[in-house]
Amino acid sequence: SRELFVLTYGALVAQLCKDYEKDEDVNTCLDRMGYGIGVRLIDDFLARSAVKKCRSYSETADMIAQVAFKMYLGVTPSVSCSSAAGNEFSLILDKNPLVDFVEELPAERASLCYCNLLCGVIRGALEMVHLAAEVTFLQDRLKGDAVTEIGITFLRKAEDRKHKR
Repeated sequence: SRELFVLTYGALVAQLCKDYEKDEDVNTCLDRMGYGIGVRLIDDFLARSAVKKCRSYSETADMIAQVAFKMYLGVTPSVSCSSAAGNEFSLILDKNPLVDFVEELPAERASLCYCNLLCGVIRGALEMVHLAAEVTFLQDRLKGDAVTEIGITFLRKAEDRKHKR
């Protein structure tokens, strides 16, 4: 269930903070873990959602927000395109269920990206459908921002990279 995941996620982040001195190391570890989850989760997503192949980056961003986030976290972020080229999008979460039991980050962990697992999940899942992307947190309510915003920049189709070698 989502509640169990949220509780165990908090314990995971707390343990990583004990294991690593630097926030950057915790952020990297969370991203790596998320990437592994995304690589595996995409099969479940495709089987359960019965979605068709997206024809554009815009459709892909909408699918992530309207189907994947709803299916796995019970929220639907809004999507905005932030580039004229149409390859940069923001997912804006008014409510982030991963922080339901977190009041604020400790002052000594100011550069911790608590939900960095989500960036890795999105990046890993996209790579499995041959879309290379950079995924980062642009705003975070835990850091005093008004909303939580995840930025997705589609770099190129993964198969394009293979042909250029």
